[in-house]
Amino acid sequence: MMDPEGGVVNERPENFRGRVRIPAAPRRTRGIGGGRAPFSRREGRPRPVVDRDQRFEAEALPHLRSLYGTAYRMTRNAHDAEDLVQETFLRAYRAFDRFAAGTNIRAWLYTILHRVRTDAFRRSARSPSTVELLGDGPAVPPPQDALARGGEDLERALQGLPEAFRTAVILRDVEDFTYEEIAKILAVPIGTVMSRIHRGRALLRQALGGSRP
Repeated sequence: MMDPEGGVVNERPENFRGRVRIPAAPRRTRGIGGGRAPFSRREGRPRPVVDRDQRFEAEALPHLRSLYGTAYRMTRNAHDAEDLVQETFLRAYRAFDRFAAGTNIRAWLYTILHRVRTDAFRRSARSPSTVELLGDGPAVPPPQDALARGGEDLERALQGLPEAFRTAVILRDVEDFTYEEIAKILAVPIGTVMSRIHRGRALLRQALGGSRP
């Protein structure tokens, strides 16, 4: 396959960071009077050529750390979190041509992360469950202040939340997504998002010794 620079690219998804390019002869562009036009007339300097892999690395990879943090809180297991993030980036790479440049890539990646997690539940014949929404599980603190304090008690309480609540609270109070963005990521109505966050925060206060919800 030819890339925008005229080389041949190894396009296997798993090798997006280590592609092999065989240089090809430069293409000629014609300018005014039929001569070569190495510069953009509008910008007066050479046009940068950014290929698909470079765009993916520049736009998607900076979010790897925060995705891993969220995946770890979802799974409560480092190995499972790594698998979840790896599959998320593999799917994102394969679908990158369909990503609209200039839109919210962070929300797009978190949407894929949630789908990967949901698929994992389906394969194991379980569900991230909305049934748990009715139960009184343990939990972590509500708004940003409490979450910002950190600490083992806080992390333990967060891990104790039912997953549906935990995910909503993490996306809002840790990752700072808006209610609208969370609704799109989780593919649920915004009212459901608000309800899960409210209930999750109440369980967090309860787990940390606050008043009962």
